[in-house]
Amino acid sequence: MTPPLRFQPLYQTRVWGGRRLESVLGRELPDAQPYGESWELCDRVEHQSRVMGGVYEGLSLHDLWTQHRERVFGRRYVNHPAERFPMLLKVLDCEDVLSLQVHPPASIAARLGGEPKTEMWYVMDASPRATIYAGLRAGVTRDDFVRALDVGQVAELVHRVRPRKDQFMFVESGRLHALGAGLMVYEIQQNSDTTYRVFDWNRVGLDGKPRELHVPASLASIDFADVEPALQESGPEGTLASCPWFDVCTADALAGESVPLKTPEDFVCIAVMEGSVDLEGVVAGKGSLLLVPPVDSKDPLRAVTAVSDSRWLEIRLP
Repeated sequence: MTPPLRFQPLYQTRVWGGRRLESVLGRELPDAQPYGESWELCDRVEHQSRVMGGVYEGLSLHDLWTQHRERVFGRRYVNHPAERFPMLLKVLDCEDVLSLQVHPPASIAARLGGEPKTEMWYVMDASPRATIYAGLRAGVTRDDFVRALDVGQVAELVHRVRPRKDQFMFVESGRLHALGAGLMVYEIQQNSDTTYRVFDWNRVGLDGKPRELHVPASLASIDFADVEPALQESGPEGTLASCPWFDVCTADALAGESVPLKTPEDFVCIAVMEGSVDLEGVVAGKGSLLLVPPVDSKDPLRAVTAVSDSRWLEIRLP
């Protein structure tokens, strides 16, 4: 039975980022710059997660997906058509508001030279004044939006919600959105890195220059019928999201309790949202990720044991 796998996080500087990856999650950041993203699991040409420790130490996620797929991910995915691992998992530290942006729908992504990107956000922490911008306010038309964009007042037309810890939002390609200041979010998404910025609050990037906007591509991508979406709580048996790209549920336990993993014949990613957990001697604290390979039919079932009162996400491929 292959032990749970850990990966080296890939830290990304962002003009809107902060230092909570360090102060809250106990990470050691490379330098004093603002870090907005930690890519926890990534199989991109330009960025590769690598295993820390164990028999696969130093191998990339792409190595595992292409050369050790059955052993690490399970027999069901042997003939999966994706050339690269299909999900990308991140922790986001939003010290400032992100750009108002959109990801292109699958129907037009290739024509625009990008990739579709459906994602979901799980709120790990939210300040009392934190805001999420998502979708449009009722009654706003495309023409209204274009006119407001011309005079720099487009934010007034975007729907706003006040998030609370442990809420989540499913964000399909085409939804106009921006995470606001004061949020720490766990993001589960398609393996894509295409983002079109339509408005960036008139600020400059870390290089002192205005960041590039993608207004024509954004206007082609925005779903103008997407009106006033709501944040959600977990559903029956902790279900959060189920779509063609990922399945996500949440589980929790008091200190000392154990929770068996569902579908042990497939791999699962355990992302710790609160507390600390132990899986076969591998301990993971808040913000940590474990990729748990499948068990053979003769192996014992696997279970997550809470070291302290804990909550975690179980993330799977459909």
